[in-house]
Amino acid sequence: MNMIKIEPYIPTDISIEEVSTNRIKISVYPFESGYAITLAHPIRRLLLSSSVGYAPIALRIQGVTHEFDSIRGIVEDVSHFITNLKNIRFLIKDKESDNVQLHYEFKGPMVLSANELVNDMVGIVNPEAYLATINENASLSFSLIVQKGIGYVPSESIRGKISEDYIPLDAYFTPVKKAVYEIENVLVEDNPNYEKIVFDIETDGQIEPITAFKEAIAIMHKQMSIFGVDLSAASNSARNISEDSGELKTLMIKIDTLSLSARCFNCLDRSGLKYVGELVIMSENELKNIKNMGKKSYDEIAEKLYELGYPVGGEIADDILLMLNRKLAKIKNN
Repeated sequence: MNMIKIEPYIPTDISIEEVSTNRIKISVYPFESGYAITLAHPIRRLLLSSSVGYAPIALRIQGVTHEFDSIRGIVEDVSHFITNLKNIRFLIKDKESDNVQLHYEFKGPMVLSANELVNDMVGIVNPEAYLATINENASLSFSLIVQKGIGYVPSESIRGKISEDYIPLDAYFTPVKKAVYEIENVLVEDNPNYEKIVFDIETDGQIEPITAFKEAIAIMHKQMSIFGVDLSAASNSARNISEDSGELKTLMIKIDTLSLSARCFNCLDRSGLKYVGELVIMSENELKNIKNMGKKSYDEIAEKLYELGYPVGGEIADDILLMLNRKLAKIKNN
């Protein structure tokens, strides 16, 4: 006779196998039948769409006016040069910088590879990648903007954000080359219908695969956090709170109006945090774990929140929380 359950089985085992450089397999088990694919598919999508990488977004070449031009003394025309450039995977060395502007000058004859682009501001993941051949008595002078980002951004979306003398480039930020999974059956207490997820993750070297996996899980948690509110209270009381309420106005104060120190403000700004409410709903641990958040910056933020009536770790009413999350979501989706 089958045992009647009152809650699903909770997975207990996870293992990581290093297959090769920048490639791992992660096994997680055991799941109830049907649960594995429910979790595996969104994690795979987040790995491919939300992992942070770096890519060149704009190019300026001396003597060149458009992407269909040729470059005097260079074997490749501009379109081939751009194609080769997109294959080069950059790393911004200053982790606090979201973008850098680079300038290079080379004289021929020489075969120009990605290794020649390494300097104090950027590193190269694939230094052997070919870029161009410069003929004798020829020179090549060009500038690049390398940006941090996620996913794919077409050149048309970049065009309006750069100087007119630059050629916008399609930006392929995603550092995850492969993210696939298999679901296998495992035996638990004589029941062969439990499942195991085996993720196979490979990156280009801009980020370690285990880091990409951890960040995908963190993003999933943040996306699910909206459901942490009391839904029964939300359905009734959310209608009774006005967007003009004093408390909501305080929570929607912009961080750049708080007179924070430059270091503290830059730390929050680079993390995409714009409003007081975003800080209020974070726990002490979450605040301290904001990238590049030092003790002085944390103490400064904690003091500012206390002055506003929201000490770190304090609680806010469910109806206010629901309205705040709605307003933040609306702003970010516009």
